[in-house]
Amino acid sequence: MKKFLSFCLLSSLVFYLSVSAGFSQDAGKILKKMIDAQGGKKTLENIKDSTLSGTMEMIQAGITGSITLYQKEPNKMRMDGEVMGIVITQVYDGETAWMINPQTGTAEKLPEQATEEVKRQALGNDALLNPEKYGITYTYIGKENIDGKDYFVLEQTFSDGFKASLYIDSQTYLTYKTKAATVNQMGVEVLAETILSDYKEVEGMMVPHTLTIFQDGQEFMIMTITEAKFNTGLEDSLFTMQE
Repeated sequence: MKKFLSFCLLSSLVFYLSVSAGFSQDAGKILKKMIDAQGGKKTLENIKDSTLSGTMEMIQAGITGSITLYQKEPNKMRMDGEVMGIVITQVYDGETAWMINPQTGTAEKLPEQATEEVKRQALGNDALLNPEKYGITYTYIGKENIDGKDYFVLEQTFSDGFKASLYIDSQTYLTYKTKAATVNQMGVEVLAETILSDYKEVEGMMVPHTLTIFQDGQEFMIMTITEAKFNTGLEDSLFTMQE
């Protein structure tokens, strides 16, 4: 059960994909408006770290827990979760991805595929504002109508060839949905889709407070953000692998 919970969380956390890009003209215009919608270039430049705290409900397992996500520019990330008394920690320190094994309580490196996922998730605002550093490209695919509303669809391609799709609200220019292949807790590749909703302004940033995750069309997890904080002075030691 402990390993099940750990890999469930890892495989599902593709929800907050970074928006960094070299792009075609149409994609570039959309992404510029996305930056403005999120709070603007100056606001994003001034954010050096973020902390998101909340709750999670794993629908199919019928269990709930707490979660805190830390991100420090340009590419550090930490996730601390607790489910049924089991503490789960997964971290990327900018070079190494590691976790606390919930069975032994010791730190160990993540396998290669999981490392690549966490590395992509760890990218922050620097990747959005300085895309040339990261070799990520965007292609505008066109519009897609979902439930009577039009969304711009961008294909995001990372330097390692990994692809994801972003669905951008054609009116607000906020991200409505992300879609990408991932590996589930059984080691099987699935299509993960995340719906981002309930946007609220926090310190000049528009932050989604509800994230609903689907795997192969089945509702898998709901995350509810109850607190978002920026520039709290997160130390590098928070992300350093424990000996």
